[in-house]
Amino acid sequence: MIPFSGNPLNRLSEKRAEAAWIAEKLRHPASLILPLWRLQPFLIGGDEALKAGFQSPGLVENLAAPDAPCVFLGLDGERACFALDISATEDPAGALAGRGQFRELRGAAALLPAKDLAILGQARAMIDWHQRHGFCPKCGAPTLSGDAGNKRVCTACKVEHFPRTDPVVIMLPTQGDACLLGRNKNWAADFFSAPAGFMEPGESIEEAVRRELFEETGVRAGAVTYYASQHWPFPSQLMIGCFARCESRALKLNGSELAEARWFTREEARSILAGEMNGVRKPLPFAIASHLIRKWVGGSSIGWG
Repeated sequence: MIPFSGNPLNRLSEKRAEAAWIAEKLRHPASLILPLWRLQPFLIGGDEALKAGFQSPGLVENLAAPDAPCVFLGLDGERACFALDISATEDPAGALAGRGQFRELRGAAALLPAKDLAILGQARAMIDWHQRHGFCPKCGAPTLSGDAGNKRVCTACKVEHFPRTDPVVIMLPTQGDACLLGRNKNWAADFFSAPAGFMEPGESIEEAVRRELFEETGVRAGAVTYYASQHWPFPSQLMIGCFARCESRALKLNGSELAEARWFTREEARSILAGEMNGVRKPLPFAIASHLIRKWVGGSSIGWG
């Protein structure tokens, strides 16, 4: 399973507008509330293993500002799950002392169970969206949360605004027995990953893959095959993983994004995944780039011979 996928919650969208039902669930002793402080979720556990730090109602609500985003995430069985932004408090440890810790999700992802990681990704993306959309993009007036945190409504022109997910193509270019990895100008000198870029209006997935690859590396791709997708909550993208069969290995970097790009043989890519290649760090294990490389290294069919 691709990390950040497999969310088990029943989102129950038809109940979001029922204010009385949501209020009752927020008070119910069986419900669960996940506090996030400056986009860091509350987690329980240590350096060996972590889990989502959901709390019972009544423990963290006083840490939130009166208008703080509170999002109904869905039902886990019969228990309602919420995410609550407590960023307004300067010291969130008070009521939660000894119960856990706030941690940046990207750094903690590898220590979390798949179920919790998917829910935490949803929670982080939603709270981040609220923090970015306090004003109406149409008229500039303040917006208010609605539908249990799943929309915002302009106080002036009454336009409703809903969370958005930005589509990003991420591709593993291949040519014969080699794959192409690149290093962004902002990354460490030993960190390489699959090329990626945002889709533009009017593009198909295949067109976006070919355009991004050519713009960044000067390499032209022919056949493009979809592999899998991944929600990436930093802040909220849908990573569309593909393989791209290239016509040649000639590189011509444009210099605006990539500092370096290199072709790696299948054996070299295998060594990278194992953390055994000097000077090249293995990709983040929870990122879809790692799964694309692993699929190709394993020799499985990727849509062509």
